[in-house]
Amino acid sequence: MENQEITDVIGNPAAPYLNGLATSNALGTQVYAVTHPSLPNYLALAGGSTFGITDDCTTCYVSAQNLADQIEAGGKTWKAYLEGMPSPCFVGDSYPYMQKHNPWIYFNDIRTNATRCAADVVPYSQLSSDLANNTVPNFVWITPDMCNDMHDCSIATGDAWLKQQVPAILNSAAYKNGGALFITWDEGNTYAACCTVATGGRVATIVMSPLGKTNFQSSVQETLYSLLRTVEDSWNLPRLGDAGCSCTTTMREYFQ
Repeated sequence: MENQEITDVIGNPAAPYLNGLATSNALGTQVYAVTHPSLPNYLALAGGSTFGITDDCTTCYVSAQNLADQIEAGGKTWKAYLEGMPSPCFVGDSYPYMQKHNPWIYFNDIRTNATRCAADVVPYSQLSSDLANNTVPNFVWITPDMCNDMHDCSIATGDAWLKQQVPAILNSAAYKNGGALFITWDEGNTYAACCTVATGGRVATIVMSPLGKTNFQSSVQETLYSLLRTVEDSWNLPRLGDAGCSCTTTMREYFQ
């Protein structure tokens, strides 16, 4: 999701579904985005670094290892589902799809490998059939379009989208058989900071899992790098970049 401080969404009556998820599952109350604007945060989640990128550039490609590489090397599968993306491995903007919210297309070893890219960087419309057929990969990334992510449309619009989409995930075998669903925001709208590497605002992060705690709130200071580190640690993968920083914690407290 996009561009909201935790105080904008948690407790907001315009987001009843999201607040219900936060109340009945687990909520991170001290999670911080890395920086501003969008793209560096997305790259941080996918690659453990902002790679020196400070704007929403569209041709600032990166030659670096990323989480997708690690997942494949570990013998697991991944796929990114991008709402509004016109076709698999599409490069560029096609509003309401915007490339800046798709970190995977920025990595050279994904974008320039046509077969790999077309198989794993796909329109969001593919998710429903993958869930129904129990063919979702081990790691799933979802980016809503510019309206449904709360960037260009209201918090209520984003909440309504979540209400339409999340139940199918929670009812899937992929989730029920030891899965986890994280809902987070790329950045807030302040410069609230923590943990020496994060100055992008304090954002809500909701953690849901059959293995997770319920009616739980964490006050541990964490960052978007913590989410990357949690995925890596759960599969015994090396920690990329600032996911391995001593200032980055693993989000263990959300789970039983």
